[in-house]
Amino acid sequence: MSNLDGIALEIQWSNLIATVTEQAHALQRIAFSPIVREAGDLATALFDRRGRMVAQAVTGTPGHINSLGAAGRHFVEAFPPDGLSPGDVLVTNDPWLSAGHFFDITVMTPVFRAGRCIGFFGSTIHHTDIGGYGVGAGARDVHEEGLWIPLAKLYERGEPNRLLHEIIRRNVRTPEHVSGDLAAQVAAGRVGAERLNALCDRHGLDDIEALAGAILHRSEQATRESIRRLTPGTFHGESVFDVPGGTRITLKAAVTVDAAAGGMVIDFAGSSPEAPIGINVVLNYTAAYANFAVRACLDPDLPNNSGSLAPVKVVAPEGSIVNCRYPAPVNARHVVGMYVPFPVLKALHQVMPDRVLAEGSGAVWTIQIQGRDEAGRPFTSSMFNYSGGTGARRGKPGLSATCYPTGVAAVPVEVLEAAMPIEFTRKELRRGSGGAGRQRGGDGQVIGYRMRTRDTWLLNVVASRTDLGPEGLEGGAPGAPGRFLVNGAPVNEARKMAMRPEDEVLMETPGGGGYGAPE
Repeated sequence: MSNLDGIALEIQWSNLIATVTEQAHALQRIAFSPIVREAGDLATALFDRRGRMVAQAVTGTPGHINSLGAAGRHFVEAFPPDGLSPGDVLVTNDPWLSAGHFFDITVMTPVFRAGRCIGFFGSTIHHTDIGGYGVGAGARDVHEEGLWIPLAKLYERGEPNRLLHEIIRRNVRTPEHVSGDLAAQVAAGRVGAERLNALCDRHGLDDIEALAGAILHRSEQATRESIRRLTPGTFHGESVFDVPGGTRITLKAAVTVDAAAGGMVIDFAGSSPEAPIGINVVLNYTAAYANFAVRACLDPDLPNNSGSLAPVKVVAPEGSIVNCRYPAPVNARHVVGMYVPFPVLKALHQVMPDRVLAEGSGAVWTIQIQGRDEAGRPFTSSMFNYSGGTGARRGKPGLSATCYPTGVAAVPVEVLEAAMPIEFTRKELRRGSGGAGRQRGGDGQVIGYRMRTRDTWLLNVVASRTDLGPEGLEGGAPGAPGRFLVNGAPVNEARKMAMRPEDEVLMETPGGGGYGAPE
């Protein structure tokens, strides 16, 4: 790529970002389910022929985008580009190959130019339902959690794989939503392919091999240069939190900075072992959030792609809660996975204290409801989430009711009330729940609701930090732990609960930890 100067490379890079972002916006506009359309629980990316992630959209969650990046090579190994045809579309939701649980389905659309595959547009989104147990941690092994889709062709030469489509429809509770969201992923991939071909037309490119190579090389070198500026050595961090059912989980991270090579190793040895409930995390998802913590501190302006991810190696003992083995249940893997950044940040605090924030509420509180409406019609809600406060920073207070580290938005209560028979009774900030400090932690929030039904209904709530609040940093006070109440009585349950028509639920999410001793 010696004939492409810095200005031309920047123009083409900006075009790629715009292309993959348009793919994301198209997906979000036409998706059926509120968790994608309103909350943005998705990721989209462009891959080269070798399955290397070249560019990602400006929207998306760290757990999805970096897991999607890891999935690229598995698709290419199973379906070599030269064996694909125009109109082929690939799919999987294998937890160990992609985003860590069955609800997240990854779709890859090959891009053809002059009859040759030149790359792929990929997307991962959270689907409304995947059969099995539903959203929650109550399953005992992965096979109780829903439909497992291997690496497969969803479309072949433009024709749908009718058997696979029918298998999916027959195994989910919301076939119209799942089929509609899969169609949205396919349509968004086609939008990306059209825009990439238009980009190649404008710049006279036969393919994107040289462009991708230059972007990935420069991204890796820039990341290594940022690491070289850090103090070398091994630094340790630890985070302890409670999960549904009251179990306490410990995550330990040893971050080794090799300044000479410009590399970093994050080792989770000493972390808790696999759990008997569905909160276990595959290594893809652990690496996704560990890399997010590093990049947020190191140089957040660098591109996020396979090049910039290459200098950071994430390892964990097989059989630990952050590198679980088949057939460990993984449905609610986010309740541990979203805490992965905190021990990494504590280790990095010893290297770059001005860029690290105190512990926050961590995993979003996830809810799914099943039952019958007042007319007796069955329904299964889309998953919806509520966040607590983030930890304070050295020079700024924490953010209140903000999803961190995931970055998804809350679905507006008006949308939820229109989509299912739910009535919200409270939605307000939980004032004073953030930890005191020189900079105060962000506040959590209070959410109350009940169902408009005459029948028993089923409630899955994946709550955490109801016992141990988030730690402060440098003398800051901890944030308040959360509370999960049914009719005013505390509940701490990992499994699906049968509720009466008149029951009322109240959730108070945790506040974030403070930073620095209060003045």
